[in-house]
Amino acid sequence: MKKILLILSLFLFSYKNAYGLITVDITRGNLDPLPIAVSPLHVDPKSEKLSIFETVKLGGEISKIVERNFKSTGLFNPLKKDAFVQKPDIAHLKPRFEDWRLIKAQALVTGKILIKDKKLKVEFRLWDLTAAKEMVALSFTTTPNNWRRVAHIISDKIYERLTGESGYFDTRIAYVSETGPKNQRIKKLAIMDQDGFNTKYLTLGNELVLTPRFNPTNQLVTYLSYFKNMPRVYLLDIETGIQEVVGAFPGMTFAPRFSPDGKKIIMSFAKDGNSDIYSMDLENRVVEQITKHPSIDTSPSYSPDGKYITFNSDRSGLQQIYVMRSDGTQVKRITHGAGLYGTPVWSPRGDLIAFTKVRKGRFYIGVMRSDGSGERLLTENFYQEAPSWSPNGRVLIFYRETKSDSKGKGFSAKLWSIDITGYNERRLKTETDASDPSWSSLLSK
Repeated sequence: MKKILLILSLFLFSYKNAYGLITVDITRGNLDPLPIAVSPLHVDPKSEKLSIFETVKLGGEISKIVERNFKSTGLFNPLKKDAFVQKPDIAHLKPRFEDWRLIKAQALVTGKILIKDKKLKVEFRLWDLTAAKEMVALSFTTTPNNWRRVAHIISDKIYERLTGESGYFDTRIAYVSETGPKNQRIKKLAIMDQDGFNTKYLTLGNELVLTPRFNPTNQLVTYLSYFKNMPRVYLLDIETGIQEVVGAFPGMTFAPRFSPDGKKIIMSFAKDGNSDIYSMDLENRVVEQITKHPSIDTSPSYSPDGKYITFNSDRSGLQQIYVMRSDGTQVKRITHGAGLYGTPVWSPRGDLIAFTKVRKGRFYIGVMRSDGSGERLLTENFYQEAPSWSPNGRVLIFYRETKSDSKGKGFSAKLWSIDITGYNERRLKTETDASDPSWSSLLSK
């Protein structure tokens, strides 16, 4: 994917405070979504024609993507366009605030596009209809083929201005694409935009692939693949397609995770008959053992500052979650509830750890504070696991399987997401069955 060229145009900040129109309460969810109007982006009369589709249609498509992004959060209620009474070009210059308030809108997004010299320039404005003021106005310049990314970047900017949090729309999700019957699954490494578009398959399906994980600082993915029944760890640069083998690690069942600075990977594999946690410096490939315990230590994940590691272990007799310093000292068990705990993943914010819990044959996705307090189970099902955080730490993505009969029929694996409030659970669109998701950082930082 070509890198987007963003040319700043910061027209005006009408407000000086950092507060948004929405107060995001992470403990209960937003039960009264903000009514927002997203006007179609009008086309500058000076625009050149596009080859991909009609220029007029492009403005409408960008606004539709912004609407869908807002709707997916559960925080916004995009209003139907047939209720709009003001034309897009006039609204972009100066909205008639009373007309928009009549349809109960509290915020308005307007915009304009210009195609010139094979470049796409997109302007947008965000208006506070209650205060009758402009909140923010920006423009971006890129190539026309990047129009979908522009829509996601606009969504991020508006989301941040209205909620006070960074957005997560200009991101990608890596996952394992699955096809075929349950006992003969073909698994490929795949990647898509967070809204399910622009799917690409990065492996051919000749070898089993598992647990892709994004580098938090770039578009590098690590994943596990079996070569002649030996688990190998690979690094793949999504932008260049360059792939390299990190090493072969017997007894490994999950791919490593990156350190916050992307310079190390942390992993668990069996050595000398025991499963412990190790780290590897990606520059010099030096491997360092972090835990040394007769029990099984696995699924490690760094805290955002890199000072701590969470992992699960059966050293207490049952599979529980632990936290230790990154050098392996000060190991502390943080879960004590009924059931088995696994796949702990530290939030990018640093305040929460997501996990999978199994109790009485049911699988739960939950979150808790980094000391183990405040446990909240967000969703329950027959089988679900592998939570991964959105880059702003507000949403979790995971996968869920359905039951199959004795012949493997009826089986499926799908990606789902849920807010850390426990609200807004929804299925993500994928071309095939999907498992083991990993959410990238923002592409435009």
